[in-house]
Amino acid sequence: MPPTFARAIATVGGFTMLSRVLGFVRDVVQAAVLGAGPESDAFLVAFKLPNFFRRLFGEGAFNAAFVPVFAGLLATEGHRRAVMFAEQAMAVLLAALIVFLGLAEAGMPYLTMAMAPGFINDPERFNLTVDLARITFPYLLLVSLASLQSGVLNSLDRYAAAAATPILLNLCMIAAMLGLAPILGKRGLDGVAEALAWGVVASGVAQFLWLAAACHRAKAPLRLPRPRLTPEVKKLLKLLLPGVLGAGIMHVNVMIDMMIASLLPTGAVTHLYYADRIAQLPLGVVGAAIATALLPMLTRQIRQGETAAAEASQNRALEYGLMLTLPATAALIALAEPIMIVLFARGAFSLEDAQGTALVLQAFAVGLPAFVLVKGLTPGFFAREDTRTPVRFAVVCLIANLLFNLALMPWLGAAGVALATSLSSWLNVAMLGVTLHRRKLLTLDARLRRRSPRLLLAALVMAGAIFAALPWLLPMLQPGQSLRYPIFAGLCTLGALLFFAVGHALGGVNLRDLKALRRKG
Repeated sequence: MPPTFARAIATVGGFTMLSRVLGFVRDVVQAAVLGAGPESDAFLVAFKLPNFFRRLFGEGAFNAAFVPVFAGLLATEGHRRAVMFAEQAMAVLLAALIVFLGLAEAGMPYLTMAMAPGFINDPERFNLTVDLARITFPYLLLVSLASLQSGVLNSLDRYAAAAATPILLNLCMIAAMLGLAPILGKRGLDGVAEALAWGVVASGVAQFLWLAAACHRAKAPLRLPRPRLTPEVKKLLKLLLPGVLGAGIMHVNVMIDMMIASLLPTGAVTHLYYADRIAQLPLGVVGAAIATALLPMLTRQIRQGETAAAEASQNRALEYGLMLTLPATAALIALAEPIMIVLFARGAFSLEDAQGTALVLQAFAVGLPAFVLVKGLTPGFFAREDTRTPVRFAVVCLIANLLFNLALMPWLGAAGVALATSLSSWLNVAMLGVTLHRRKLLTLDARLRRRSPRLLLAALVMAGAIFAALPWLLPMLQPGQSLRYPIFAGLCTLGALLFFAVGHALGGVNLRDLKALRRKG
């Protein structure tokens, strides 16, 4: 793997890790003040609505279509031509988002009915969700523009500023809970939820301004011309339309999960949210870092005819994804209950809520390697401007997710909803990988074939050791135990050390690779 690729993964992953740590602080405070009741469910649905469309259009399909076109122009026609395209793309995106935002605000009750049908029979929770969603929805416009700015910066190999933007979301929401919530909270938990909603909007403003300054420093300031459908913008739209589902498959599945969970008893939406937040830590740190670094690199290598280099980059992306997610998967399955108890069992979030959320986390963890492998495989299509193939697979996976949900939910409740998402993601990995291989665009090299089973064995050894120790340690991790934090931290640290020691002994992990990931310059 090229050193610049390792540094890009380290940069994006490092800032994402910092964001996730702040996200944990935010979640801990949020769980303590809102618990797992109707106000929490209402806010989380209102927060999910703009986030769903952001991930689908802003980070998903739009980025998958925008980055190859921008990086291609950068490689063939130069910096100024690429920036002019970005400006036109931003103008068209802004015009479309303003129209969409107006329609969404006017039709918010109907949008809420579609996204959370289980709330319809609970008028108080439904009305609160509509009110909160009307506050949070403008976040979509701001953060979608920020996503375009991030695509520009990543294509220019400026990863740090874009990777740091999620930190602003967490800081703004924490500030809203500490500063605004005590004022609005005099009306009860409804006021606390409203304070959080305003914090979401403030973060969108902060992210846009932060990235605008970064683009200016990168000599790519984006002015706002009159929207015009230039040939490049038409090409972008042609790539964008089929990519809406292809790039956003996991996010579509998560939204389906929320819709179905709204039909379950109160608290199910909240349990899914906190379990997903934990599962998103390795996915955000590893998966997003790999996809962010891989797509512009693959695009440049393919445009310059470097076929062997492109294939090597994709192999190393898959290898590093497995090296970092297999131990995370094993740890999340083994440590699910301690994680939820130590992090969230306080205030309004009960021990029973923590135990119920732990089962959901285990179900999400089953699909964690698949979530990351999808991030490593889809750039193989997007870099070649093929967004149609992933969308065909996306439709299959959406149907499979729905069928898995209907089959598993009656037996496993919210955990069945999470397991359905994991299974459909593995199906997506199989279809993407087999198709790339048949097109002779991906051949697993000897290094990846040799190391993968050894990484899996090291992860299983680590999980077995944790399961063996839990009967003695779990009583000391319960709420009120004075040593639960250092014991939990020590357990996580020893588990990670055990994995890398066994992996190194088996030949699945090379210490030089870890040093390459740590180097930033």
